[in-house]
Amino acid sequence: MTTAELRPGDTGRITAVPPEADADAVAVDASRWPDVARPPKASRARTAITAAVVRHALRDLPLHVRFPDGTSLGKGGPVLDLHDPGAFHARVGSHGLVGFGESYMAGEWDAPDLVAALTVLAERMGELIPAPLQRLRGLWAPRRPDVQRNTPGGSRTNISSHYDLSNDLFALFLDDTLSYSSALFRGFPAGWDLLAAAQHRKIDRLLDLAGVREGTRVLEIGTGWGELAVRAAARGAHVTSLTLSREQAALARERVAAAGLAGRVSVELCDYREARGTYDAVLSVEMVEAVGAEFWPVYFRVLDERLAPGGRAALQAITMPHERMLAARDTFTWISKYVFPGGLIPSVEAVAATVRDHTRLSVTRRDAYGAHYAETLRLWRERFAGRADEVAALGFDETFRRLWTFYLAYSEAGFRSGYLDVQQYLLTKEAAFR
Repeated sequence: MTTAELRPGDTGRITAVPPEADADAVAVDASRWPDVARPPKASRARTAITAAVVRHALRDLPLHVRFPDGTSLGKGGPVLDLHDPGAFHARVGSHGLVGFGESYMAGEWDAPDLVAALTVLAERMGELIPAPLQRLRGLWAPRRPDVQRNTPGGSRTNISSHYDLSNDLFALFLDDTLSYSSALFRGFPAGWDLLAAAQHRKIDRLLDLAGVREGTRVLEIGTGWGELAVRAAARGAHVTSLTLSREQAALARERVAAAGLAGRVSVELCDYREARGTYDAVLSVEMVEAVGAEFWPVYFRVLDERLAPGGRAALQAITMPHERMLAARDTFTWISKYVFPGGLIPSVEAVAATVRDHTRLSVTRRDAYGAHYAETLRLWRERFAGRADEVAALGFDETFRRLWTFYLAYSEAGFRSGYLDVQQYLLTKEAAFR
């Protein structure tokens, strides 16, 4: 089940609690979360082998893994409480990291400091699975379903499943700019009262990279909720902003109108492949991650084709190590199942190769600032946790709240461990000869 199937107010609740779970286990609505409500049926042999592999991996980690029988594993560090080892091993043995995330959603394991525990695991992501099993990844790792391919129709479904959940949901944990991408802070630790200014700093840097000023013709691929378009228009630019999210488009238009800039900004429900016209600047913030590896050449060619000679494109993109990207590109992950269907985070190498091989653009500048994303995610996560009652009032159940908590913590851990990074790119196009 993906978030596309989750909407507030669904009826026909059937609760299910995983067998052998303790008294604090999460009650899971099987009609909404069928793969979370019950552990998969796994053979005793498979579960036993998984348990042995997991114990071998955990025993040398700087974690303190506690079992219901009072035993523990690890060399000390962040605590991870394994409430239901049988269900946990059945899920991991059957579905790998998808099962790991579903086990958390089901309440079969927990951690007092979830980010710290996940950071330990993220730092050792390439070492947790023995090398022989890594080489057999194609046999045990689930493959991405064709339904998640980012064709024009597939992209609309994939984008809607996340961004059309509810504008009110996102407003609960984002700052007033409604920016859903990494901020750029002056220093750490960051405070909530500084987040909006840090988001404006990030946007202004991108606009400066792209040379946006009075009269600039701007194409934005991926509207979000309109903050970048508003700030570009406030500089005197004329902005065409594209999105596939109806919820985002509606609110972005309202925000543009409220800023008195409706004459300078056009928000269009349009796939990037359908973009037309020529622009002095193209901007796209954390959009390439939703494109999918199959369509990266198309995405970057669109940037090239829409950019006038002498123009500049400014991108913000999450990146991951190249070898891990190659391992993940065909794998059905927990994130692609429950959070961003069809998505894949590129590597720096993949971006460079795609730009070089499929466009006339040049990567003129690249700046990384992953630590800023970790802080951004921490602020979102803390805000989301502090407003759990309001999330519930919108109709999102406890399993969804655990899903979102895991997603934010999992992402934060990725940046804190260095497994993930975020880049700002400047791509340039040579001026035409006269």
